[in-house]
Amino acid sequence: MALRASSCPPLQRDMLPSPVDVAAPPRLPRPEATRLATHKAHTMHAEVILLAWFDRNAEEFSPPIPCCREDKPGWLTYALSRGADLIISINGEEYVFAFKKL
Repeated sequence: MALRASSCPPLQRDMLPSPVDVAAPPRLPRPEATRLATHKAHTMHAEVILLAWFDRNAEEFSPPIPCCREDKPGWLTYALSRGADLIISINGEEYVFAFKKL
């Protein structure tokens, strides 16, 4: 389940700790973007787990965490508080995926 991003502060690049940029065709479907981000994460670390994602075009994110802070979206706060240490940004934050290295 996903929530609409409009219920949270808008994502800004400076909210992301050391994002890894990936270029892809614009408006890539979310399943393809997820596969691309996961592949990139696995090239950087053998084992990872996806904690959260954001889709700017659809204005959706997961997990469906309501905003609890004024300075970051809820999904990002959730991921960072659970140890997300690998952030993949596709096409300038068109999609953002927060992984934790295992």
